Amino acid sequence: MAERPHVPERPHLAVIGAGPAGLAATVAAAAHGLRVTLIDAAEEVGGQYYRQPATGLRARRPEALHHDWRTWERLRDGLRAHVQAGTVGHLTDHHVWYVERHETGFTVYALLGPEQEEPVEVRADAVLLATGGYEKVLPFPGWDLPGVVTAGGAQAMLKGTLAVSGRTAVVAGTGPLLLPVATGLAAAGVEVAALVESAATTAFVRRSRALAAEPGKVAEGARYAARLLQHRVRTLAHHTVVEAHGTDRLEAVTVAALDTEGRVRPGTARRIPCDTLAVGHGMLPHTDLAETLGCGLDGPAVHVDAEQRTDVPGVWAAGETTGIGGAALALAEGHIAGRSAAARLHGAEPDPGEWTAAAKARTRLRAFFAALDTVYAPPAGWTDQVTDDTVVCRCEEVDAGAVRQAVAELGAGDPRTVKLLTRAGMGWCQGRVCGPAVAGLAGCELTPSRRPFARPVPLGVLARAGEDEQ
Repeated sequence: MAERPHVPERPHLAVIGAGPAGLAATVAAAAHGLRVTLIDAAEEVGGQYYRQPATGLRARRPEALHHDWRTWERLRDGLRAHVQAGTVGHLTDHHVWYVERHETGFTVYALLGPEQEEPVEVRADAVLLATGGYEKVLPFPGWDLPGVVTAGGAQAMLKGTLAVSGRTAVVAGTGPLLLPVATGLAAAGVEVAALVESAATTAFVRRSRALAAEPGKVAEGARYAARLLQHRVRTLAHHTVVEAHGTDRLEAVTVAALDTEGRVRPGTARRIPCDTLAVGHGMLPHTDLAETLGCGLDGPAVHVDAEQRTDVPGVWAAGETTGIGGAALALAEGHIAGRSAAARLHGAEPDPGEWTAAAKARTRLRAFFAALDTVYAPPAGWTDQVTDDTVVCRCEEVDAGAVRQAVAELGAGDPRTVKLLTRAGMGWCQGRVCGPAVAGLAGCELTPSRRPFARPVPLGVLARAGEDEQ
């Protein structure tokens, strides 16, 4: 009997994160000859942007909750085809806490399941980080009341559970995310009493040339504005939330106008009754895994080259982890990263001409969101409204007074020293929620965390890490 010819095993790429960037990278890499393991903490693919209603809810029109549904269908169907063909393995509910680089490749360490106690190890020749971003929320008196949620949290609740947290809402803060949140809540039957945006309309006028270079995005914003008008949502530009009121839960918020310096104008405060406040002040990249691997950063984001390679050999990054820029940019970066990884792991030099359209989209969108960043900045005087008894770190119950005391009386000059003196940032979230607030109150820049692991891990799992050779 003749022996079967030996077929070399495909190079193996581990993609961490199944949002737009991770999905685009997985499909591109698998289509070009790689074996891919897609690892994600959620039970379904899509990330926050393409979050789907739970299957048991039997949503009849899930596309009504989403933008650019056809792109999602192409990605979903492409992934399913590769999974069925055996070229992609999809690991759901896997929470990655560390990635180790060694001579023969990489080992991805994850915790499986809702309890996050069962260890899993995935060995691969290369790693692609598509870990996305997380919301930045700045504190104000009353922000810890039940009924105050993040803007992204309100959106996730609506997309994933088809539920809302109240009947009357105020959407506030700054950033393009506020528009789909406000329109989504209004379409779901919530009375949106106001959209409170701290950016001034004149800021958009000053950046009109840069913004006009991406007419599709401008038209998208115009459509959201039209929907707000249709639902009679009042927009208060260059305003901010000063305080949230209530005893057992949120009952109202006070908002006020801002002056040209970004500080509250006296005499402009108004009280708006509501039972929900969805608030957010932009996004920050998830860089924990990149930092533990030694990847360099550009400010708060992971540094990548034209192929989406980090400065650590064998590690690519795409999407919000390389800079906040929305789903379209994440898709372009993910496609480029997947194609580049496929060529490199096969020992070939990539041909950038094969992803010309994606590269052009990446250039345009990066310029567009760089202009938006200058528009959607939190008010310069936001710390003036944070009273000393306002809780800043919820995990450790550290208030703003303790942070200010650490700076003024104990000599703290950076977030790490404030953390050591006050415990702000030592809780379960590891400073992801309070980090920007602590840095702002301390009067310094938000610096990389330099934490050894991306999430808390049981000591038993840590002690056994690396023992599994399978």
